[in-house]
Amino acid sequence: MPTSWIETNALRISLVDQGQGTPVVLLHGFPDTSSLWSAQVDALAATGYRALAPDLRGRGASERPSAVAAYALPQIVSDVTGIMDQLGIERAHVVGHDWGAGVAWLLASLAPERVDRLVVISVGFPGAVRPKLETLQKGWYQLLFLFEGAAEELLRRDDWYLMRELLGNYPRLEQALTDLEEPEALTAALNWYRANVRVESLLSSGSRLPAVRAPTLGIFGAGDPYLTERAMLASEERVEGPWRYERLEDVGHWVPLEAPGRLNELLLEFLAPSAR
Repeated sequence: MPTSWIETNALRISLVDQGQGTPVVLLHGFPDTSSLWSAQVDALAATGYRALAPDLRGRGASERPSAVAAYALPQIVSDVTGIMDQLGIERAHVVGHDWGAGVAWLLASLAPERVDRLVVISVGFPGAVRPKLETLQKGWYQLLFLFEGAAEELLRRDDWYLMRELLGNYPRLEQALTDLEEPEALTAALNWYRANVRVESLLSSGSRLPAVRAPTLGIFGAGDPYLTERAMLASEERVEGPWRYERLEDVGHWVPLEAPGRLNELLLEFLAPSAR
């Protein structure tokens, strides 16, 4: 996919910008880059949308700040609004997966005037539910990622053995490992967790974030090995606008890669002007 560059918050951000029409911002998670959305970018651009898929800070070709605090979600939300500002876009549809869904939720909650319709994949509204044992068991790796230096060493050891175990069902495993071999790429990716995962959050639930006003589509792969469906289902209570939920059977965590055709159908149906 052709890329361009945007400078925002003193960072150079690599951006896929394809098509013309209503803008749709696509936000990836870990360990992905903008390439996660290649099938969606093509489908959206072919049907009258402007698809915008950035390499979020620290990932892909975008710059990698060294400070952990630089990866806090509010800062990344500011990157997204900065990209929109640079392109003269006041309002857009926003689609997010994994960490990108967290950014999308936050953007829709804190800057509702910037989000027309919201699509969140895999990750529910922040703090929607208190984690149960299943959640903690599935998310064990997040605690490992918090140990600076030690996590990098363990994940790289023996030809990425532990990372391979963790990402075993990832459709682009070898490409992800190649990307993480780039200087400081692994640390930058882990810094997303270090800046945003707090152990104390495991002991409480609830969120002080404003409810989302945008019409929202939640999508969850029934075979997700990392996340539970509870948080996505509970997110309905944090959405004041129209809410729709789609559970995809026989699909795991990486919905855009595992079920690109079905996801494209859902996006085009949900974002269509006739659906308003």
